[in-house]
Amino acid sequence: MTGLVLYDDSVARRFAPFSLTRPVSELRAGAALIRGRWTRALGRAATGFASSAHLANFVEFDAPPAATGVLPPGTWIVNARCAVNLTTLALTDDAAVLFCDDRVAAVRIAAPLDVAKLADGQFALDALATGARENIDGWWLDAPWDLIGHLQAMLIADTHAMLPAAASVAAGMTVIGGHPVHVESGARIEPMVIADTTLGPVLVRARAHVYAFTRLVGPCVIGEDSTVMGGKISGCSIGPFVKVAGEMSATIMIGHANKGHDGFVGHSVIGRWANLGAGTITSNLKNSYGEVSMWTPLGKRATGLQFLGSLIGDHAKTGIGTRLSTGSVIGAAANIFGTRMPPTVVAPFAWGDGEPWETFDLPRFLVVAARVMARRGVDLHDRGHDYWSAVFAARGAA
Repeated sequence: MTGLVLYDDSVARRFAPFSLTRPVSELRAGAALIRGRWTRALGRAATGFASSAHLANFVEFDAPPAATGVLPPGTWIVNARCAVNLTTLALTDDAAVLFCDDRVAAVRIAAPLDVAKLADGQFALDALATGARENIDGWWLDAPWDLIGHLQAMLIADTHAMLPAAASVAAGMTVIGGHPVHVESGARIEPMVIADTTLGPVLVRARAHVYAFTRLVGPCVIGEDSTVMGGKISGCSIGPFVKVAGEMSATIMIGHANKGHDGFVGHSVIGRWANLGAGTITSNLKNSYGEVSMWTPLGKRATGLQFLGSLIGDHAKTGIGTRLSTGSVIGAAANIFGTRMPPTVVAPFAWGDGEPWETFDLPRFLVVAARVMARRGVDLHDRGHDYWSAVFAARGAA
């Protein structure tokens, strides 16, 4: 069976701060990575991705490599900005074009295609949209903050799709509300944990550990091997190997990140391997209660959202007591600390307590990254060094 290739178009390649360090298909949308959404929907493995040149050596767990050469007929090419519904698609054998909200979301190519055509992100999948057409359900991500704008609707749909027919509640867990709760085998729930399902289901994945005096408010997913150390976690998608405590609402943690102390984080996306120091606080609502604007590589844009916190890149770090303004963008590998509130835009690999920033140079970053990853039993091997060298070189252009 031919596989699928996840394509970052020119819009996806401007999803700062995340597009500097990862293909958009490796972002968590709702309860699952976008790649995982498509592999589940199409029932086939992802064989590659097509994105910016500096991501050619991207390596992360089971993520596929960058696609090269010529794709064989029968390959599905997917626009990675479409977060398909998690329900498995019942496609006809001759289905060749998938539409989501009247836009081409995926095509099955009938002839070989040179990956070079996808290199700059300008190629439109519409040009390959020939053959039998079918409509699918999903959500389009036209900007990185759409991950937050669609989060609650996606989590409700995702948790219902992921829950087994017979949900299971851990002994000692108090359940409020009418939506289901499911605690997977191997998860540990201490006494005096509340699951509030008034607004949606709660799912706790395998080997997660939820401490006493935690309130999980649905729709909410706690990922595999993650630890919730008390507090209120409301409407969140918590990825695997995350440590979280305090108050968090409507936030995505991609995975392998820490918010292990008090401090409110709301309506934010937190990259992999990020660490929020004790007392880090994000503002997610302007004093005027008006629409939040956010920086993008093409300039500041209105988001259409009243609630929006921070987009925090991979390997970013905040010092204790850091306060982030509404609509902040914190670049990958930035290390910010001090008593001053940082500006709403912090460049990747910035170091210090404000402008003018020092540069967190590559050799120092690699030493720190290796230590951080080793604590989770992950090795930053040679290919990871090559990848981060390319990311560092591209930091001013992405």
